[in-house]
Amino acid sequence: MTRKNFGANSFITPEPVLMIAAYDEDGTPDIMNAAWGGVSGTNQISMCISPGHKTVKNILIKKAFTVSFATADKVTESDYVGIVSANDVPDKFARAGFTATKSEFVDAPIVDQYPVAIECEMVSYDPDTHIMIGKIVNVCAEESVLTDGAIDLAKVQPIVYDGLNHNYNVLGGVVGKAFADGEKLK
Repeated sequence: MTRKNFGANSFITPEPVLMIAAYDEDGTPDIMNAAWGGVSGTNQISMCISPGHKTVKNILIKKAFTVSFATADKVTESDYVGIVSANDVPDKFARAGFTATKSEFVDAPIVDQYPVAIECEMVSYDPDTHIMIGKIVNVCAEESVLTDGAIDLAKVQPIVYDGLNHNYNVLGGVVGKAFADGEKLK
């Protein structure tokens, strides 16, 4: 089997399309699209986001943010808030057609158009490495995306980012059962 080398590359796939939202100093909601993030332990999330983003500046002021998953039905809006800066377009949240409800757990907006939100308190931010760590305070989901009381990804339809081809893809169906299928090989 022949392989092609791509050199040192930040390719880990799939990358979640994280929609990070925070209030500015006046209470106006802001949102950005970021793909470099994930869980850091049982109750933390880490993201690589550069300090020039208006959303980062807002998080540093409010010490809180929410993270939602971009969904298949909101690809255009999700991409728009990733390619337009609130430093240049202060009302990009509203222009994307988003509305917000204030989190009851942190001083940050929950974006009404995304069915799942992770509500976080900022733990730390390193402007040199661009690493932001947040403590997960709560996860909430609309009833419409639950099956038997649990979040159902087939109903959420989160999209993922393919950084090599610059595409958004939707997740497929279930192919196995974690912590169970491997038992066959024991």
